[in-house]
Amino acid sequence: MASGTREIRRRIKSVNNTKKITRAMEMVAASKMRRAVAATLAIRPYAHSAWAVLTNLAQAFEKYQTGLLAVREVKRICVIVVSSNRGLCGGFNFQIMRKVVEQVKNPALLKINRIGAKRIESKIPDEQLEMDFITVGKRGANVLRKMKKNIVATFDDLTYLPKIEDVRALVKLVTDDYTAEKYDKVVIAYTDYVSAVVQQPKLRQILPISKTDIEKQLAEMDTHADKIGLEKAEVFYKVEPTPGIVITEILPRLVEMQVFHAILESNASKESARMVAMRNATDAATDMADNLTLIFNQIRQAGITQEIAEISAGRAALEQ
Repeated sequence: MASGTREIRRRIKSVNNTKKITRAMEMVAASKMRRAVAATLAIRPYAHSAWAVLTNLAQAFEKYQTGLLAVREVKRICVIVVSSNRGLCGGFNFQIMRKVVEQVKNPALLKINRIGAKRIESKIPDEQLEMDFITVGKRGANVLRKMKKNIVATFDDLTYLPKIEDVRALVKLVTDDYTAEKYDKVVIAYTDYVSAVVQQPKLRQILPISKTDIEKQLAEMDTHADKIGLEKAEVFYKVEPTPGIVITEILPRLVEMQVFHAILESNASKESARMVAMRNATDAATDMADNLTLIFNQIRQAGITQEIAEISAGRAALEQ
């Protein structure tokens, strides 16, 4: 009995130590999640203002169908995949990578290019569609390497509260390649933060710049989007020197905003998933410790009962 109770006591101690670690990790993840959500909320005014300026230049927006607005038949795609550097965050990485793998295997939607009412469907077969990847986070890169996909760049330092200037290298890479017609479409795969317990993996078109996708992303940023709406603001702008030059300067900033927002949403989702995973681990450790304590008490009680029985039997034998 002594050896059995010692083993159970060691297991209880080990489980309680693990419980302390998971509890601490849960608190750290909760703190990081709050900061990530605050950072996401902070870019909303800039995003709405930039889009308001652009929608007030709607005529110029429709006129200048070049550069980042050029719509081509999709023959080569660049996919930006946002994951995490580390695990212990529940199904966060699994969900986003499953979404990416599904789209890669069935690229029917990826082959469609749209800007406003304009829609171009690619006629090339799925197996001839070329696809390159840019990864943010090591976990996504590891999965893509196992799938033997072509990774052209990795940005592992953007997985926690990046600044807008940290994103510009990634944005410049994709905008330059798109302008040079290396890619006909650029999409970003990220996890949208809905609540502390709900996160949704999404693929969003970045280039060519799509009004539909930007308006959806702005709606995601605003918890009161149904009240505020995304209507064209009644503001008149005096454009200097020309609408074309202004749009040329605004469009890269708009792409930066989209990528920056997607990374911040993924960071908030990652920390939320980690917080929930650590909370579940803490609860499981509590249950395990309780069960082990119950077993320990049962074994100890059985030993005590056996000793009492032996003493009583010995006394009865002496009295006879």
